[in-house]
Amino acid sequence: MPVVAVVGAQWGDEGKGRVIDYLAQSADMVLRFQGGDNAGHTVINEHGTFKLHIVPSGIFNPNTTCLIGAGTVVNPANLIQELDALEAANVRTDNLYISERAHLILPFHPLLDGLEERDRRGASIGTTKRGIGPAYADKAARRGLRVGDLLRPAVLEERLEPLILRANRKLVDHEEAPLEYEVVRAQLLHWADRLGDKIIDTLPLTHHTIREGRSLLLEGQLGVMRDLDWGTYPYVTSSNPLVGGACAGAGIPPTAIDEVIGVVKCYGTAVGAGPFPGELRDEDGRRLREIGHEYGATTGRPRRCAWLDAVALKHAAMLSGFTSLVVTKLDVLDHFDEVKICVAYLIDGKVVHHVPDTPDLERASPVYETWPGWRTPTTACRTWSQLPAKAQRFLERIAVFGEAPLKHVSVGAERDAIITL
Repeated sequence: MPVVAVVGAQWGDEGKGRVIDYLAQSADMVLRFQGGDNAGHTVINEHGTFKLHIVPSGIFNPNTTCLIGAGTVVNPANLIQELDALEAANVRTDNLYISERAHLILPFHPLLDGLEERDRRGASIGTTKRGIGPAYADKAARRGLRVGDLLRPAVLEERLEPLILRANRKLVDHEEAPLEYEVVRAQLLHWADRLGDKIIDTLPLTHHTIREGRSLLLEGQLGVMRDLDWGTYPYVTSSNPLVGGACAGAGIPPTAIDEVIGVVKCYGTAVGAGPFPGELRDEDGRRLREIGHEYGATTGRPRRCAWLDAVALKHAAMLSGFTSLVVTKLDVLDHFDEVKICVAYLIDGKVVHHVPDTPDLERASPVYETWPGWRTPTTACRTWSQLPAKAQRFLERIAVFGEAPLKHVSVGAERDAIITL
């Protein structure tokens, strides 16, 4: 396993965390390349059940170096809380490091995130209010603070106060209490004291791993349909979950990536607002949610459920060029007499086979293929031949739309509940 990018092929929540946890058992390094703590990766293993938000999912292998890359935005308060929870469960965290070039989510960013969402009123995009968007906005505007600046008191003295003044103007305009400079500064100094030995230049370490021919997993957050450029804008995240984002966020050239694994759940889920063709508001949708435990790992919000959207999957394949697929949560479909795949959209009476821009996607209704259910438990299956024939055919159809061969099939939440092809 050389350099492998693991990316989401849908709206997020595909099960990337459990895939990374599984693959990391033989990986030398896992690098989280984009996003913040606004989405969680649920991992279940011998240590317990964990909802990781910014810590790479390879943390459970003490022999794996875990990096939070330059393309991420980091809230040190939440990171410290996550590290404390891991250590309380006897999980070592001394193998975790943070890029000095990653941007900071400062104490006012979540406040501004909530105010901006409130100002959208009926046009809310459903953010988690974790401050991700405002932090990336400051990064793009070239006024943000980076994790490495925590170790540079002179930089903090120079640049923190203008940021607070700017944020306070917005807070006061919304009749909210302004932040005190000294309070925020003290918070940053606490972060520096707690995390200082984990803040490094990750680039030499990453490239040494590649040059030595050791294995590197690139961990993405969310999925293609939440990509800033190619997703359902403006109902998107503020970074690029595509494999191209892995190159920028990790600091490696495209030629260094040997494999691109697309993770696809065998049905669809989404959290937040925006178009979601075929959303099931009926008994099937409720059953998918309850059987699959489809509630947001970060917010606990019920996820919107749908049958598998193969148009979105093909969109993801075009953008990330999967070399293989991992299909997750097959066992959830064990309980249905029939299952469906959205193979096209109907927009204004016209059949469309690609993902259009958001205003058109909002008018799309699904065109389905219907497949017979297998009504047989798959949770004990550990080989392809043990799967019901109807499940095999359904999976083979998914691979056609993903334009890549199947590599793994997940039939349960536990680490060993996976079939390798």
